[in-house]
Amino acid sequence: MKMSALSVRFMFLVLCMFFSHSLSKLERLEHPVTKSDGSLNILVVGDWGRQGGFNQSLVAHQMGIVGEQLDIDYVISVGDNFYDDGLKGDTDPAFEASFSHIYTHPSLQKQWYSVLGNHDYRGNVAAQLSHVLTQKDWRWFCRRSFVLLSGMVELFFVDTNPFVEQYFTDPEDHTYDWSNVLPRDRYISNLLHDLDLEMKKSRATWKFVVGHHGIKTAGEHGVTQELVDQLLPILEENKVDVYMNGHDHCLQHIGSDGGIQFLTSGGGSKAWRGVILPWDPKELKLYYDGQGFMSLHITHYQAKFIYYDISGNVLHQFTLSK
Repeated sequence: MKMSALSVRFMFLVLCMFFSHSLSKLERLEHPVTKSDGSLNILVVGDWGRQGGFNQSLVAHQMGIVGEQLDIDYVISVGDNFYDDGLKGDTDPAFEASFSHIYTHPSLQKQWYSVLGNHDYRGNVAAQLSHVLTQKDWRWFCRRSFVLLSGMVELFFVDTNPFVEQYFTDPEDHTYDWSNVLPRDRYISNLLHDLDLEMKKSRATWKFVVGHHGIKTAGEHGVTQELVDQLLPILEENKVDVYMNGHDHCLQHIGSDGGIQFLTSGGGSKAWRGVILPWDPKELKLYYDGQGFMSLHITHYQAKFIYYDISGNVLHQFTLSK
């Protein structure tokens, strides 16, 4: 039976719609595993970019010491990379002053994978995403959202800023750069769709998600309800192991056995807010109001997480097993 040109065109459009809904637009990267046992060592830091001030340089120094001890593979930044208002452009000297000239220890000369924080959105977002910065310092990689496959772990980096309604309805005296984000609803819908697709395709032993804003936190900013309502159900459905964030300037671990572990590593510089909101003590495993960072040691069977203060003291550690 011959099909009319109209029928063929209709089928073509249907197929295009099907494939457009079954393909993710998130950029995918792979970081090769170089250790003979297949393990990974990673540092996680957030809320840091203050040109060395507020003890940023001291945190960086200690990161270098721990990074050397662990022979780290790369560093994750959970956002608020440049205070107070992001970068003015890709020639802004704050990039070198807060990044290249601060994280100088040999062990930190590894790839950095970064997401954006709310302070970054107060500047020129395109500058932080620009290849010009990578040409200035090869370590720098920042995107709004992307997926990183690294051996037995798959990391999903999520731009959480557009979820926060207050930034649109009550920005106070701040100006946010929403270029390539508006219309907001479509941006969020597409991101959640793509994220869900990528997670469902994943065959990794471990699934970690990286964002800036907290889903569960006893810190000053409190729970980001928009993420609880829209992002958390996708994480739970896809059996994500860990959600890592910054935003609150503290070190924090909230979790329960068998559930997602919520880890805050926002102590890269300014801290000591003196605020802790009520939280179930059975879930709140660590709340440290000061500066520091976190390390991850990942194998096929275990993932170990360690929190360090500015002097390198271990504040808290725990292990997940498969």
